[in-house]
Amino acid sequence: MSDDSRWASDAEAGRAVLRREAEAVQRLAEELDAAAFGRAIDAIMACKGLVVVTGIGKSGHIAAKVSATLASTGTPSFYLHPAEALHGDQGAITAQSVLLAFSQSGATDEVLAILPYAKRLGVPLIAITGKGGSPLAEQADVVLHTPVPSEADPLNLAPTASTVAQLAMGDAVAVALMRRRGFTPEDFAIRHPLGALGRRLLVRVSDLMNTGARNPVVREDAPLSEAIRELTHKRLGAVSIVDESGALVGVFTDGDLGRLFFKLQGVFDTNSPIRDYMIRTPKYVTPETLGVKAVDLMETYKITALPVLDAERHPVGMIHEHDLIRLGITT
Repeated sequence: MSDDSRWASDAEAGRAVLRREAEAVQRLAEELDAAAFGRAIDAIMACKGLVVVTGIGKSGHIAAKVSATLASTGTPSFYLHPAEALHGDQGAITAQSVLLAFSQSGATDEVLAILPYAKRLGVPLIAITGKGGSPLAEQADVVLHTPVPSEADPLNLAPTASTVAQLAMGDAVAVALMRRRGFTPEDFAIRHPLGALGRRLLVRVSDLMNTGARNPVVREDAPLSEAIRELTHKRLGAVSIVDESGALVGVFTDGDLGRLFFKLQGVFDTNSPIRDYMIRTPKYVTPETLGVKAVDLMETYKITALPVLDAERHPVGMIHEHDLIRLGITT
């Protein structure tokens, strides 16, 4: 049967497929066996080792994705290719494992061939399959059914609606496990340190601040000319002003210098002390401040740099908005 005989346009074909796949997932939600689903979650929560996820062909691609989702959401897991398993890799399955097997037909030879080894070890088997009476389902300790009335392609042959159903069920398992574990955004960030969320929740000012010789600091009795040199040489847009004990008492920014120049028409005494020109109520952060909080402070007060203070209010660094933007940290 050709596409033209069923659908008038490419867009109509696309909408039909999306509707068919959405209907398949909706049906799963309505017919979910709560008792079986709960047993599956119980088995995985009791697992002392790794959740070994397997499947081949299109189901294998889904299995690999679900395994990655489990690992990134607090359930240690890896994907075991059935063909490689039969050439020695099934040794990765231990008595502490749980085996999660994907097969739409429930009769995939390569997947079934792994089961005797897992059974000898007493490994719990959870099957995600579209066929309730299949060989895989019959050997499973828990079966999560993913039946679909038909595939979404016009020939009812290509794994389409069935793989979407498998993926949805795998995601449902992963999210239910997150709930059981009390998984937090911080837990997610730790597993995704280079992701946007990881940067937002993990990167602190101490990871990015300019310290040592790069940290612009002058005494409050230093001449204006010295503060201008710090601004020019350190190129962070601000200078921390400290008292004789080294505690922060003010800041002087390149914006302040510009306003001073405009106000006095370029005629001012650069030997006068910087305390006469500094901002006396500066905003600041600590080394432990999250980078995203520093960004929020900068945006709120329209500033580009912040002194970083220790417990004694000594400026131990300077953080600039460019340091944060470079890592993609935004509010």
